[in-house]
Parts: sequence; structure tokens; C-alpha cells
Amino acid sequence: MKKALAIGLATIQLSSTMAQEMRAPAYPLITHDPYFSVWSFSDQLNTSPTKHWTGADQSMLGLIEVDGVVYRFMGATEKVYNTVLPASDEKPYQVTYTESEPSGNWMTTAFNDQSWKKGGAPFTDDKSSAATLWRSKNLWVRREFVLDQTNFNDLLLKINHDDNAEVYLNGEKIYSYVGWLNKFQYFPIPEAAKRKLVKGKNVLAIHVANTAGGAWLDAGIVNEPKVQPGGNIKLATQESVTVNATQTIYQFTAGKVKLGLTFTSPLLPDNLDLLSRPVTYVTAKVQSNDKAKHRVRLNFGVSSSLATNTGAQEVKAERYNANNLSILKTGTIEQPVLKKKGDDLRIDWGYLYVAVPSDFSTGQFVSTSGEAVNAFNITSARLGAPVKREGKQLMLNTLLAYGAVGNTPVEKILLIGYDDLYAIQYFGQNLKAWWAQDGRTIDQELAQAAADYTSVMEQCDQFNKKLYNETLKAGGEQYAQLCELAYRQSVSAHKVLKDPQGEILFLSKENYSNGCINTVDVTYPSAPLYLAYNPELLKGMLNGIFYYSESGKWAKPFPAHDLGTYPLANGQLYGEDMPVEEAGNMIILTAAIAKAEGNANYAKKHWNTLTTWVGYLVKDGFDPANQLCTDDFAGHLARNANLSVKAIMGIAGYAMLAEQLGDAATGKKYHDTAVAMAQRWMQLADDGDHYTLAFDRKGTWSQKYNLVWDKLLRLNVFPKEVYEKEIKYYLAKQEAYGLPLDSRKTYTKSDWIMWTATLTDNQQDWNAFIQPLYKYAAESSSRVPLSDWHETTNGRQVGFQARSVVGGYFIKLLDK
Repeated sequence: MKKALAIGLATIQLSSTMAQEMRAPAYPLITHDPYFSVWSFSDQLNTSPTKHWTGADQSMLGLIEVDGVVYRFMGATEKVYNTVLPASDEKPYQVTYTESEPSGNWMTTAFNDQSWKKGGAPFTDDKSSAATLWRSKNLWVRREFVLDQTNFNDLLLKINHDDNAEVYLNGEKIYSYVGWLNKFQYFPIPEAAKRKLVKGKNVLAIHVANTAGGAWLDAGIVNEPKVQPGGNIKLATQESVTVNATQTIYQFTAGKVKLGLTFTSPLLPDNLDLLSRPVTYVTAKVQSNDKAKHRVRLNFGVSSSLATNTGAQEVKAERYNANNLSILKTGTIEQPVLKKKGDDLRIDWGYLYVAVPSDFSTGQFVSTSGEAVNAFNITSARLGAPVKREGKQLMLNTLLAYGAVGNTPVEKILLIGYDDLYAIQYFGQNLKAWWAQDGRTIDQELAQAAADYTSVMEQCDQFNKKLYNETLKAGGEQYAQLCELAYRQSVSAHKVLKDPQGEILFLSKENYSNGCINTVDVTYPSAPLYLAYNPELLKGMLNGIFYYSESGKWAKPFPAHDLGTYPLANGQLYGEDMPVEEAGNMIILTAAIAKAEGNANYAKKHWNTLTTWVGYLVKDGFDPANQLCTDDFAGHLARNANLSVKAIMGIAGYAMLAEQLGDAATGKKYHDTAVAMAQRWMQLADDGDHYTLAFDRKGTWSQKYNLVWDKLLRLNVFPKEVYEKEIKYYLAKQEAYGLPLDSRKTYTKSDWIMWTATLTDNQQDWNAFIQPLYKYAAESSSRVPLSDWHETTNGRQVGFQARSVVGGYFIKLLDK
């Protein structure tokens, strides 16, 4: 291992593309799966805490000491709260409550609430989450608590409510809001209310009005302690940041040295063992910028919040040595394995690891977040001492000693890994991640990652160049940069596993929409990336849906919408089917796999199921009933012309598969059916210079992105004039930040624009669609991992972020 590392550190080139620097809406740092995913939401790495893709702080703190002067190159002070009155995410609690409007001063300590009921929090109409089920329109809650001191630094109300809420502390109103929150938020408690706190009995009183939709109430009080001074810490100057397919590369100046910092998540699509390995490399290269030698130390801190859902959770941490690595490990004390499901959640089971080669002259220690800013004052005795510590929001610190650094760059690496123990529950069975098959342990994976450093960096360099050059050739410089930005985001919104029969599963989480797992109409737009670089991964996105139908667990004549809510894949939970949408999606993608592989073997395995689904499309697909499509946020729509195209493409795709399997008669039958439908479609949807949004809505229009498969699969169902007429019309409808989705709103979906643009037949028209998308990504004020749903007039996020569907950007690679 030492030899391999020495060669790697001496020879590896960290930047492998010739792309110009692009401002990203957010920068990927650690990207492996929906839980192990850390980003920088700002242009400067050292101006804000690093975050999980959901926006919750998952802090990494980087400090470099140059000749005794300390500079911060990564992160910022993480918010730390000490609990005064716990909410239920930290500790169960009881309150008195009523659902009938009380009389008198119900919010004061003197009020007699003996006639009220007693119940636990949270209050909600969701049976799976409720400590107390609440389905009425109003709720009044009183929570008495005892304080033994009232000297606090900065008190805040911690609350999550749905809908309108007003909150009182000892009778003083401290909060009022019309609307709802979708997670805990913190609000300063006014000085007047703080002065009313007493040693002894106090009361927090809340009224919530449930006006519509869901219902929720949970609240507590926290104190934000004074931040420990970290001495005279300066900010390093960030000179540049570059994103390629597998890396994010920063360059800093810190006094008289240069620091190169590279985050590498080696998500190589043709190496599933490596793609699944949950280990990110952090490479820190230092050299003098004035030809003199300077003494350099670097501290890299990683918060235990990477292993918690909320900052209130208790964690434990330890340090140990294994396989020539010094390793820090942390995780929650509770370890609720696969006990939570939902969207705005972080993993709170399994363990986070920070490892470094033992021969890198390092010390590792665990501290609070506040103590981490004084990392260089830690004594050598403490650095070498055994570590076992419990608490909240701990920081895992690794101190790297570079010695006297001159003109020759000195490079060291750090490994950040995560063992989720069990990753997914699949129809009642808990499954380990792909990498953990055959008894592999995280210690073995960390050791292998360290030993493979040189090889992995070379493979990443080759893949980075390949992806950049192929996308550059396909669509130009701006297109290539958008694809580089999309790559890790799409892959890391999935988890790689094997099902109990040994088949690959590549299960997505529907990030920032509803948290579903393996959603078919998320797979559909994501698919082009995987068709281009490894169709086995697309099979892994379809296998669970095929199994659901073929096992008899799903008996309808069309596919399910999803397999559940991440990480529990036990069956569809979405409240409404999308029959034409999902049947078309599954058949089209199976046909696309056959096109990519040059054979229909995968389709043959599932032929009976595909035949059932195509039968549904023939019967009900051409003129869809009032139902949802993948653009469900736009609402129900009957006679949806674009959804009709999807049904026609599904039928034509089935015909193509039949022909590949040697059944010419069946192929001709279904191809003729598709052609006849296309001719009828052209008549019903015709609106002069374009085609309508719905058959019965003249004067409307929509992107017909589903048409792209007629071109890519060479199905020859629609005349080329259909594409040409639509493209000409779309070019006249462009806004500053892209083409609207349809005539109902000015918002759009960037993945669908890419598909629509692929219908063009010349570079000029292609560029006309791509340039506004590039402008959106580079200028959007919404600083989140790339949102696929944005407003075309101002470039702001409408909803969605960090979703896998940006894999759809790669569709131009299929246009060969």
C-alpha cells in the first residue's frame, strides 16, 4: 500500500479536462447515495457550512496553519444548540391539550387545565408518525416545564407546525405564523418573554389551526451558546473551483502557500464494485508560492451530523487503527436501522468513518464543533490518546503535518466513508449495499480504497476526459459542462444492491418531491445517462418494478408508480396510479436497452409482462383519460397529447422488440397500430403551426419530449415534419432561462428541454435551447443542487433539487 500511495501522490494529475470554469448552483463534495451526500451551497467553500442535499448542515471544517498563522479554507461555524426543552425528535414528552376553544388566559401559568386531555408529541394526522392522532381543525396545547436557572445566552423556539400557529411563553406571545413549516425551524424568543422565565414552573402554550392538507405540531426550546473564540483565523483566498464528472477541485492561497483541495467520488459506471464503495477521497496538495519553505499543518474536521437526522441526536465516537490506517468512527447511540422513511430525512443509523494512512504523520481527535477551531492547540499527548466520546454534534478531526514545504508540492489524502449496515428494505427483507455482499467490511473497503488510490485516480481521470469529450462532441462546450454538473448528482440519487435472487437493483430516491423509492417516472427521465454508460444500471432501475408485477404483489395491467418510500421498498405508496405514463415508460426503456445492447434478451425475460402492458396501451393509451403524467405537479389532464405520444412510442417499442425476437408478424401488427395512431394523433392535435397540449384544447401547446424516442430508436412512426413543426414553434416561445413546459405556466423542466432539443437537426437550433439552460445553471439565485424544475422568466427554483432526473441531460449522446 505504501508504494502505491507514494507513486500516486507523486504522479496523479487532479484536473483532467480542458473545460472552462462554470459557476454551479451548488458544488458536490461527497456523493454516493441519497443519504451520503454533502455539498457546498455557496461559491466560496469557506463562507458557509457544508450541507446535505436537503439543505441541513452537515459540517466539514478545513483549517490550514502556515508558519503559525491559521486560515480557514472550508466550512464556517456550525450552528450548535443546547436543549432547554426537548422536542420529540430528541425525547418523548407529554402535554395537556384540547380541541375545543378554551376560555380565559389559557396560555398563562395560572390557568387550570385539569379538564384537558393528555397526549404525547408529535400531534399529526399521519398514523405512522403520530404520538397523538390529530384530525380536528384546531388544537390548543399547554406544556409545563421546570427550570433550575434562567441565565441563557440566546433562546430560540424550535418548532414544526402545519398549519397556522401562535406560541406563548408564560403568557407572552413569542411566535405567530400563517402557513406551515415542513421541518423544524428556529426562531429567536423576544427579550420580553425571556424576562418572564422563572426558576420553577413555566409554560409553553400553542394554538394550531389545521386549515387544509396535513396536520402537525411539535415544539421545544433551545439555547445557542456563545461561540468559542478560535484565535485570529483568517480566510484563505479561493482562486478557483472546477467540477468534472467525478471530482470537485478547489485552489486556494493561504498566506505564502497554495492549497489544492480535491474531492473525488469515483462513481465509475462500468465498475459496480467501485461505484458502490461508499468512500470519497479528499486530496490536499500544498506548495510554496514564494520559493521559500514554510511550515504547514492542516486540520480536516468532519461533523457527526453526517450520521444523524437531527442535531439533537446523541452520538458516540472512537478512534482505532486497522490495516495501516488511523480511523475515526461515529454514529448515533440509538441506531434505528431502517426505522424512518420520507424525503427530508438524513440517515441516523450506521457509522461515519474518517481514515488516513498511518504513515502520514497525523493525529486524530474528537472535539465539539466549537473546540475544532482551536485544533492546532491540541497537545501531542491528546492526539495519541485513545478516543471514546459521547455527546451531540461532535467533530472528527484529522491533523496532517506537512513539515517544511517548498516549491515541490506535498500531497496527502483522507478517506471519508459510510457503512449503512443495512441499506434498503425490499419487500420485507433488509438488504445490504452491493459493496457489502460476501461479508465485506467497511474496514476492508477503506483499506482497499487507500491501496487503490493511484489506480482509481487514473480511472477517474480517463472517465472524466471520456465524458467531457463525448458530450463536447455531441452538443458543445456548454452542454458538456451541464453534463459534468449532472453526472454525480444523478448517480448519487440511487443505491446499488442485489435482490434476493442476485439481480442488480439500482434504486432511486425521489429527492425533494415525495421521497418515493424506484419511481418509474423518475427512472424514465434519468435513463439516458445509464443507456449511454452502462445499461446494466438501467436494468437495475427496472428490475424491481418487473418483480413487483411478476410476483403477483401488483396485479394491475400496468406498472406501479413506485415501490414505496425510501428506504422501504415494500410496495407502492403513491396515492394515485399513472397507468399510461408508467406502462409507456417501462416498455420504451426496455426497448432502449435492446437498442443499446443490440439484442432483446432482457425483454425476452419479461415478455409476458410487457405484453400485458402493451395491451393496456392499445386499449386505453391513445386518448388518455383524466389522469396524471410524470409532470404531476401540473395537475390532472385528460386527452394529453404528449402522454398519447408516449403510449404510441410504447406500442412501437414493443413492435421493435418483437421483431428483434424473431416474431415478424407481431412486430408488424403493433407497428401498424402505432403508425395508425400517429396519423390520427396528427389530426386530433393539429393546431395550424403546432400541436396542442390536449386534443380538445385549441390554442394551447406543450413540449412533445416523448417524440424523441421515435428518432432515437428509429421507430419511423411519426413523419419528420412533426418534429420540425414543433421545433420551429418552440423557438418562438423561448424565455430568458429556457422553454416553458407548456402553455399553462412559464415554469419548465430542464430534463425535458434536453429531450425536446434532441429533436433538432442542426447545431444552431440545438444551441438555441441549450444556451438558456446554461444561463439558468450559471445564474440561478437558488443555491441548491441542480433543480430540474425552474422558472424560465427569472431562473429561480420552483421545486425539486438533487434529483436523479438530470441524467436525462445525456440524451444527446444517444442521438447517433
